[in-house]
Amino acid sequence: QVQLVESRGGLVQTGESLRLSCTFSGTSGNFFSVYDMGWYRRTPGKQRELVATITNYGMTHYKDSLKGRFTISRDNAKNTLYLQMNSLKLEDTAVYYCNAELEGHAYWGQGTQVTVSS
Repeated sequence: QVQLVESRGGLVQTGESLRLSCTFSGTSGNFFSVYDMGWYRRTPGKQRELVATITNYGMTHYKDSLKGRFTISRDNAKNTLYLQMNSLKLEDTAVYYCNAELEGHAYWGQGTQVTVSS
């Protein structure tokens, strides 16, 4: 079993930066380092969408429109996933979810609200 806990998001203004973190904890045999991890987000009335993913060996993938502004990273020693968000825009307002996947099993965090205001 895996638990994912996102850091608190918050209210920021356009152009500001925010870093989210996601702490991974697992029962015996579940090691953060072997999981592919990701960040997703959902806005009201829309489906959850991919923000960025990072494989267990560090290969990253981003939603095209977020390349250059968002950076996903992981610290396997700390069992933590990060999402650095820069130059935030109003349209980045969403609930952000942490995801862990391994061999067809997917786990999700509870989500954290990020609100960008002008």
